[in-house]
Amino acid sequence: MSKTLTCISPIDGAVYAERPVIEPDAARQIVDRCRAAQKAWAARPLDERIAAVKAGVAQLNTMADEVTVELAHMMGRPVRYGGEFGGVNERTDYMSEIAERALAPLIAEESAQFSRRIERVPHGVVFVIAPWNYPYMTAINTIVPALIAGNSVVIKHATQTLLVGERIANAFAAAGLPNDLLVNLFLDHDGTEALIAEGAFNFINFTGSVGGGKAIERAAAGTFTGIGLELGGKDPAYVMEDADLDWAVDVLMDGAFYNAGQCCCGIERIYVARPHYEAFVEKAKAWVEKLKLGNPLDKATTLGPMAKVRFAREVRAQIDEAIADGARTVVDPKHFPSDDGGAYLMPQILVDVTHDMRVMRDESFGPVVGIMPVDGDDEAIRLMNDCAFGLTASLWSQDAERAERIGAALDTGTVLMNRADYLDPALCWTGCKATGRGGSLSEIGFHNLTRPKSFHMRKTQS
Repeated sequence: MSKTLTCISPIDGAVYAERPVIEPDAARQIVDRCRAAQKAWAARPLDERIAAVKAGVAQLNTMADEVTVELAHMMGRPVRYGGEFGGVNERTDYMSEIAERALAPLIAEESAQFSRRIERVPHGVVFVIAPWNYPYMTAINTIVPALIAGNSVVIKHATQTLLVGERIANAFAAAGLPNDLLVNLFLDHDGTEALIAEGAFNFINFTGSVGGGKAIERAAAGTFTGIGLELGGKDPAYVMEDADLDWAVDVLMDGAFYNAGQCCCGIERIYVARPHYEAFVEKAKAWVEKLKLGNPLDKATTLGPMAKVRFAREVRAQIDEAIADGARTVVDPKHFPSDDGGAYLMPQILVDVTHDMRVMRDESFGPVVGIMPVDGDDEAIRLMNDCAFGLTASLWSQDAERAERIGAALDTGTVLMNRADYLDPALCWTGCKATGRGGSLSEIGFHNLTRPKSFHMRKTQS
């Protein structure tokens, strides 16, 4: 009896989409065809590959209205925010623009006697295991540069966003991408790990939980397959005494609560210079209490349900534990009558928090943020580094030199000044500690999706 993957909509708890799990032999055959197609694709001129990839993304854009509604049904993002095509297009355009430079050979010598160079060559078949929280942008981060670099791509998407990989593959096929270069597989965990353990892929990019990343590493052990892992974060912000307070509140509250807080680089803990602390908390409270929690299909809704009831249950548990240990809630529940004790979870700010509390230590991945006062840069640095994760850190000040010094002392993948929850395609998206390893986008993203191949060519016998 075949297994089925089922997407349960957070809107109403009903089944939204189902797809049968592909049988192992059928999956292997598709991957084999993908591998066979890759050689001819890599041999095509770079400008042709770029044009084909951009055509695929353009075709995907024509589905924007349908995609926006599907995302609301599958993972709860309000339709008022549209799909993810602004980020998809920005990243596609930038990676296309830098491809020639990023993939250019490094020339050691080009003389009458010798040609010595290092070329960037594709890995072969790249396996993209994509998450549900930003299902298009996170997938495109790897799909676009992988194809441009000459790889073929196999997508395995999260069950919560079951239709996304299928849509991406269909869009590229409709745009004329050669057969078997970009394929979507409906795999369960066992099937995924079996293919990885068999060495079916030449590179794996996984975005998801720490537990998921460990499972990928275990499955790949001994295959020598390259792996890129982006496993989330507990991203901090530090608001200094010279910060523009209104701007900081606006950006940081959006960074904490957009997408119901379900962002890898969302703001989960904020440290505020003590002179600003009370004012910051009051302004943050006013900002949050203007949000409207409700059905994401309603264009007036600014905060939708969490993607799954069990995710909301974990956030509630962190909040309850913190309260039991002395934390106080700031946001008044009367503003959020739609909180149903299930997937619809009101946003909350916690004060009187400490790092002994899970809400300041473990990834929450939901609409809650803790705020603490600090008495200087040293304390802020210590607290920001007191975390198992290291994805981004947000610094708020008018003093760039001070922010640079603080940034240099932080264990993080990206330092942001006077902004938060932002991914710049010109910079490597990377992390440290339990956030994972590797990096996507930028020139380094191309380097991670290729391998160096050296040529030492002696042209004469003398």
